[in-house]
Amino acid sequence: MHDWIIPDWPAPRNVKALFTTRNGGVSGGANGAYVSLNLGAHVNDDLTDVTHNRALLRHHLPAEPKWLKQVHGTLPIWIDDTTTTTPEGDAVLSRKQGTVCAVMVADCLPVFLCDAAGTTVGIVHAGWRGLAGGIIERSVAAMQVDHGQLLAWLGPAIGANHFEVGADVYEAFTQHDAQAAQAFASKDGNHGKKWLADIFLLARQRLVNNGITRIYGGGVCTFSDPARFFSYRRDGETGRMAALIWLD
Repeated sequence: MHDWIIPDWPAPRNVKALFTTRNGGVSGGANGAYVSLNLGAHVNDDLTDVTHNRALLRHHLPAEPKWLKQVHGTLPIWIDDTTTTTPEGDAVLSRKQGTVCAVMVADCLPVFLCDAAGTTVGIVHAGWRGLAGGIIERSVAAMQVDHGQLLAWLGPAIGANHFEVGADVYEAFTQHDAQAAQAFASKDGNHGKKWLADIFLLARQRLVNNGITRIYGGGVCTFSDPARFFSYRRDGETGRMAALIWLD
């Protein structure tokens, strides 16, 4: 029995979404780094095990997910239109029934998006670089939907008590928007050198600033729950979970 997460948000009935955990697969690896449902083919896991894990996931989906080559950038991809086997980008959008949008994460924030009419879905891989660079803004604009009609759900990511960053990250956000300072806490009084960042709040601010107020989820920490989630910050060598959304 798996412990995957179904987003709790008032999306239309034809919008389906899923977030996998590290449980329910066949992977192992040195010191159990990939136990057990690693879905990332770009890490050092046995590709036979990854293929098996993706096949297990496929049983719960209408089609094979459209996997990306993620680069921590700001490019959204309309997956309905691409003929590339593994397109390069960090957000996936679709208006086609049965097309499964997917991103992989292991601390970065997956932002699920849909419109209230159930015509368009998307999912954003929001690491700090992409978030600071405008991946949410670019994805929302590309959806070409009234922003007031959009819903967002924030999936599991590294929590504010564990996401230590430097002054470069603080400045990348606060130079864009002064209110972003609310999402940073100085670490151990070491003001201006090390910060603890709240990636959930940073994403909420970006969404609200783009007219999206129906925001759900957030706060589930990948770093602090090793039994359930892979975490790159915690373990270094580790697997990847998948965030998926599609139109039924």
